[in-house]
Amino acid sequence: MAVVYRGMSQAELEKQYNARDSVADFPAEMATYRRLSEECYEACTVMRDLVYGPSEDERIDFFPAAKTDGPVFVFLHGGYWRALGRKDSAFMAESLVAHGVSVAVVEYGLAPRVSVDTIVDQARRAVAFIYEHAVDLGIDRSRLFIGGSSAGAHLSAMVLGTDWASQFGLDKGPIQGAMLASGLFDLEPVRLCAPNAWLKLDAQAAARNSPMRHLPKSEVDILLTWGGFETDEFKRQSAQYAETLRAAGFAPKVMPVDDRNHFDIIVDLNDPSRMLFRALLQMICE
Repeated sequence: MAVVYRGMSQAELEKQYNARDSVADFPAEMATYRRLSEECYEACTVMRDLVYGPSEDERIDFFPAAKTDGPVFVFLHGGYWRALGRKDSAFMAESLVAHGVSVAVVEYGLAPRVSVDTIVDQARRAVAFIYEHAVDLGIDRSRLFIGGSSAGAHLSAMVLGTDWASQFGLDKGPIQGAMLASGLFDLEPVRLCAPNAWLKLDAQAAARNSPMRHLPKSEVDILLTWGGFETDEFKRQSAQYAETLRAAGFAPKVMPVDDRNHFDIIVDLNDPSRMLFRALLQMICE
């Protein structure tokens, strides 16, 4: 048996990074995202299609809380960098808005049409746009939080690693806290299996876009979570990122959720009774 990565054969590596096959009904999981998001669009006030860049993908849907000058949660969706969008990813809006937290749901370009480098740049510029337009949006720019699931957690972590001074002229990072669910923090194993068919990563691009190698530039609260039914590699990625953060002087909170899988864990943000929602709200409002 030829070893490809961390003692795994190619077949085992493919199994570990095939999130779709880790659930019984992947289309049903995606249908839940869309249904709950549609309910939020219907129930909430929405500022649609805020333009943060020149491409048609660079758009934000913003759900303002009733009270101005409050915190904002910026959400970056998953989909292995090749699927989903705003309309599938607003399922937390109604619950957070009801607790005084505005929500910004970010659209970005998808692979293989755009590269991971481009998507990371878009994520960073989206956050910079929200920070710069805080007054117009009625939010407190000193209370900006970010989060995402899977590829969205990867992008959120890469945003944390931004050199804000050189890229955006900011003295320090604008983000106060991040919620990272089921993320991919080292892209080297991803490069070695099926997702690279659409990501087109070489070793340099994988390293350049691995949060494990690009830690936050300033102090920030970090909540790491994953589902108990996920594959071992998805669990390991989050656990190892937490260890790397601790070694660098950060104090991430680690909160696995035993009864959730790779896809439904993030839907807990739709339900104020769930542990993940309460943990996120505590981080934002404490």
